[in-house]
Amino acid sequence: MPLRSALVLLAAAAAFAPIQPALIERTYSTNAYLRLQALVTTASNRVPFALFDGLMLIVLAAWLLALGADVRRARGAWKRVAARLLLRTLVWSSTLYLAFLAVWGLNYRRTRLVDKLQYEIQAISPAAVVSAGGTAVAALNTLNNRSHALGQAERDATGRPLAIAFGRVQQELGAGRHAVAGRPKTTMLAPYFRSAGVAGMTDPFFLETLIATDLLPFERPFVIAHEWAHLAGFADESEANFVGWLICLRSSADDQYSGWLFLYGELARAVGARDRAELAARLAPGPRADLLAIARRLQQQVSPTISAAGWRANDLYLKANRVEAGADSYAEVVRLVLGVRFGPNWTPRLVEKARQGGKAR
Repeated sequence: MPLRSALVLLAAAAAFAPIQPALIERTYSTNAYLRLQALVTTASNRVPFALFDGLMLIVLAAWLLALGADVRRARGAWKRVAARLLLRTLVWSSTLYLAFLAVWGLNYRRTRLVDKLQYEIQAISPAAVVSAGGTAVAALNTLNNRSHALGQAERDATGRPLAIAFGRVQQELGAGRHAVAGRPKTTMLAPYFRSAGVAGMTDPFFLETLIATDLLPFERPFVIAHEWAHLAGFADESEANFVGWLICLRSSADDQYSGWLFLYGELARAVGARDRAELAARLAPGPRADLLAIARRLQQQVSPTISAAGWRANDLYLKANRVEAGADSYAEVVRLVLGVRFGPNWTPRLVEKARQGGKAR
């Protein structure tokens, strides 16, 4: 009993402890976490199936076996069964939560990217969104033919340039130690992913990259890059979107196209109906067809009920991990793209360089 009580109290304290982001950044996110991530992801990459699936099955089976044992021992004393069930669930949840924080979850409390990069909030305006949308349209129109000209063998090989780009972006963002890219895996959660419109997930225990099985070829590179950004310790969804987009821009034409396709969708949702129509009218037939294919896939596969329930659950999960915007944080990538100051080739400028006399452009 003392151990179980200690686990519950420790989990509660860890959930509400006011730890300074700078401390998390210095001791965990850029140090202890990346050391652990290199070991754990390297090991999980060697396993062809999702270890997260095995963990879920083991925990569920053990929970059901323990419940069955309680029922047999209680001999009809249902209040005792309920008490044991509640206590066990609380203790096991506390244990998993502490493991979640230690392995990956503390990254939610690190220093924000807007505090590490040169960021000008006054650069964010409706006109700037429309201008960025025009940039995305031009990139899509230019890259579409090059991307779709790739054969299947070349497309399958794009994992290597994407992984190289992953390391390059981490360096540009000032990381002294780099995260290891995760092997994209399928999961038994694939039917839920399909019904809820979930494209991917980072396993927070074995640090795996889990990808939906129904993604179109031009969606997949960005989704992988987004999940790799999570593996690098960028837990916030807007930051993972931003870093994933940068990773794609550093990679092959196929991956660049995927990154711009994602960003176009975010920018289109951030403008008014008239500007959205004008941007869409400037798209070449290829990008327009790809966007239509994505919309058709989601319409055919996603269940509005399951998607809404999943969105609410994700919103609660993110807010519980101190992401104030909750599920809306996914769309805040537009603010990062517009507010961050870039050098040549979309290289984000660090705050440290500004302090040394560099000027944002």
